[in-house]
Amino acid sequence: MSPVLQTIPAPLDAEVTRLVLAAALGMFLGLEREWAQKTAGIRTFALISLLGAVFTVLGMELLLVAGAVLVVVQGVVLAVEGLLTAEQGLSLTTSVSMLVAYGVGALVAEGYLVEGVTVAVVSSLLLVLKRELHSFAWGLSRQELRSATEFAILAFVVYPLLPAGSRSFTAAGLTVSLEPRVVWLMVVTVAGIGIVNYAIVQTYGSRGIAVTGFFGGLASSTAVVGTMLDHVRQHDRATSYAVAAVLLADAAMALRNLVIALVFTIQSGILLGAVVPLGAVILGSVAVAAYTADWRESVDVDLQSPFSLRRALGFGVVFLLIVLAGSVARQLFGTAGFYATAAISGFVSSAGATTSAVILYRGGSLTGPEAVFAILLATAASILVKAGLTVASPNRQFAYRVAAWSLALMLGATLVTVATAA
Repeated sequence: MSPVLQTIPAPLDAEVTRLVLAAALGMFLGLEREWAQKTAGIRTFALISLLGAVFTVLGMELLLVAGAVLVVVQGVVLAVEGLLTAEQGLSLTTSVSMLVAYGVGALVAEGYLVEGVTVAVVSSLLLVLKRELHSFAWGLSRQELRSATEFAILAFVVYPLLPAGSRSFTAAGLTVSLEPRVVWLMVVTVAGIGIVNYAIVQTYGSRGIAVTGFFGGLASSTAVVGTMLDHVRQHDRATSYAVAAVLLADAAMALRNLVIALVFTIQSGILLGAVVPLGAVILGSVAVAAYTADWRESVDVDLQSPFSLRRALGFGVVFLLIVLAGSVARQLFGTAGFYATAAISGFVSSAGATTSAVILYRGGSLTGPEAVFAILLATAASILVKAGLTVASPNRQFAYRVAAWSLALMLGATLVTVATAA
């Protein structure tokens, strides 16, 4: 073996890869700044991230801190220059973004690859969505802003106060095990999805059925169905895109349940069995909507504001009741009892029924296949509810087509599941 090869340390390849990734993420962050024709662009951001990575690799904390101070000073200089230049304005965003790029480089070099990539992607989204975020924030009423603040305080204050791990409660000879933090985190997650999609619908709702149906379905599938009922009552020719809206709401609901099933079971064995059937519902709904809809039409979905403490707490109570009902039914009537509870709960909240299945699976009361089947029952019940709501429409063609496509989706998902399991 040559002397040169002997002097190469073993982790060199990993460190080189991290340096390259840090520079790439810096370029990614600087892309929007370059497009916006700011003073610091792709090259500057790449060098800043690379600098943070190099100082981290050297392992000298003093040098790392000095680099951060240098970036802050440079950012302040750019901000002052922008303030003095009428064309640029006060470029505080660019200055802060430079410090974020430095942090991304340090994270990646330290081995926190997922965290570094996450920070870079989220930061880039915040930069790209500047106009949309400003528009949404300026459009909030004072009451919505106050409610949003209260909800955020409640969400982030309550979570650390709840006991960690599983807690058991015994009453009337029945023992129920719950993970308070997980239940609350699911409530906050679902409420957060509603808030994000409320913002999306408020911003893009009038631009097309894909947005109003899918993102409206994430926030409130019932609101989508209600809007479509009203619209086909006023416009008989709107049947095709109204059907597409309901199907896209089904796709959104199935996607939400799939995310809950996967994300909250990472530590206890991911429920991969839910991917195929729920994926079939999602893809099938989108495909049918693309085939049937008149994409030139658009409609505004009148969603209730999700910024409500009462609504969030009510959501939490529903979640908790469904979880308790599922656990009790599991003990009294076995797996069949839990399945029945999941199906009935799905008529009220498929997300709540999915949560119940995930909680019991994490606690060991349900096996993976049993939890997946319960989630599918809840999802199917939610689809049937939306199809049932269309019966109230005087437009019989609308009701028949939604019912037919809903049954076809569930049948297709069943066949795909059986075929992949064989």
